[in-house]
Amino acid sequence: MHLKYILATAVLTAFGFTVQNEQANAGRGEGTTNSPAACSQSGHWIGGPDGEVMSRQKLFQELSTRPLVLLGESHDNASHHRWQLHTLSALLGRSKELVIGFEMFSREAQPVLDQWVAGALTEKEFLEKSDWRRVWGYDPDLYMPLFQFARMHRVPMVALNVDRKLVSRVAEEGWTAIPTEDRHGISDPVPAQPEYRRALADVYRTKLSMMAKGHFKGMASMSKPPKADAAPSLDDVMKKPDFDRFVDAQLVWDRAMAEGLHDAKQKHPSAMVVGVMGSGHLTYRHGVPRQLNQLGTPGSAVLIPAQMETACQLVQDGYADALFTVEAGSDSQDEPKKRLRLGVRLSDDEGSILIQQVVPGSVAEATKLREGDRIVRAAGVAITTTGALVDVIAKQVPGFWLPLIVERSGETLELVAKFPAST
Repeated sequence: MHLKYILATAVLTAFGFTVQNEQANAGRGEGTTNSPAACSQSGHWIGGPDGEVMSRQKLFQELSTRPLVLLGESHDNASHHRWQLHTLSALLGRSKELVIGFEMFSREAQPVLDQWVAGALTEKEFLEKSDWRRVWGYDPDLYMPLFQFARMHRVPMVALNVDRKLVSRVAEEGWTAIPTEDRHGISDPVPAQPEYRRALADVYRTKLSMMAKGHFKGMASMSKPPKADAAPSLDDVMKKPDFDRFVDAQLVWDRAMAEGLHDAKQKHPSAMVVGVMGSGHLTYRHGVPRQLNQLGTPGSAVLIPAQMETACQLVQDGYADALFTVEAGSDSQDEPKKRLRLGVRLSDDEGSILIQQVVPGSVAEATKLREGDRIVRAAGVAITTTGALVDVIAKQVPGFWLPLIVERSGETLELVAKFPAST
């Protein structure tokens, strides 16, 4: 793939965590929050026109009436993924049927997702066959709790994304230049609203600035790199033909995911369909929600984690239907991982591991593991040595639910070890 294609893709991939702040600035009003106390603590749901603390029970009752629930994220923030896992658990508990669509997989990977949910693949096989490293590239350990959750509960996973080569080609040529037979079945997106274009222009300008400072050596359709002192206004950025193609690529991405969710709802009309994607595709209902409306699936609920210092104001400005408050900068990918402990003393024994002791008050005790149990599989991985189990647990994040297959007195049991959100 040419460098300009790679950069076009990289810009759009970054959209999941970059545009969140950019759109916040673009869409913010001048009002003040009516609930300062709500934003002084993490772990609150903030919503409603007044930006007030929401009852969790009331919120999830409301969500059960929506056709779709869309969960945003910053791709590299572990706390966002824990929030997604807990939200999915709550939605499953209130739904007869659940389906989860993921931005992280292109449509071509759908058979692999089906095999994973059916239990036919190891974690390594799943990541390799879905081409995770090339298509997405973020640390898979951040996402595996979500994928294990779907597998454990036999929840269908839907690949929402489009092949990156098409996105890069659109950024290079524009959508109208792509022949119908090369569009992977994607219909024409709804044009971007002025507010969305302006937010995207801010993202695009940021990338121009990075190029000017030498962080990038090229960009799709750009023959001359900008000068180091170049600082174009948003209005100037939006006049560039390159920017129009950039918007086209973003809209195709939005449209592909909206079509995937719409089709999933048509296939599973009684199910709660949930989409997991970067927040930039959701904020102010500009991206995927707008495309869903045009496809005939209006009324989706947008839920996004946000820093508690800004959540109240953002929700009043229409940033999302509800925000979940998190601490600023908590659990980024760059922070060292805390060690998780199951709370058992183990010994290797004939191709499996034997529990010799369960520590009182530990995760193992809460899981109802017993002395004499043999742990056979953990998170879908065969466990033949103590080290293998240690490696599986080390890859997880606080708040993870670890599915276990255990042999006890000739019986095979399925247990779930639930690690606390903090250690």
